[in-house]
Amino acid sequence: MGNLNMMNKKNTLTFFLLLLFISTVTGQMVPPPVPPPPPPGLPLDGGVLFLFLSGLIYGAAKLKQ
Repeated sequence: MGNLNMMNKKNTLTFFLLLLFISTVTGQMVPPPVPPPPPPGLPLDGGVLFLFLSGLIYGAAKLKQ
C-alpha cells in the first residue's frame, strides 16, 4: 500500500510541475502587433461618374463641330 501512495504523490507532483511549466511558457508569449487602420475609402459615386460622362460627351460634340 505504501508503494501505491508514493506513486500517486509522484504523479500529482509531476502533473502540477507540468501545469506550472506550461502556464509560465504561455504567459510569456508576446501578443501580435495591432494592425494599421484601413485607408480612407473614396467611392466613385454616381455624381462624379455623371459629371465625367457629361464632359466626355460635351468634348466629343465640340470636336465634331
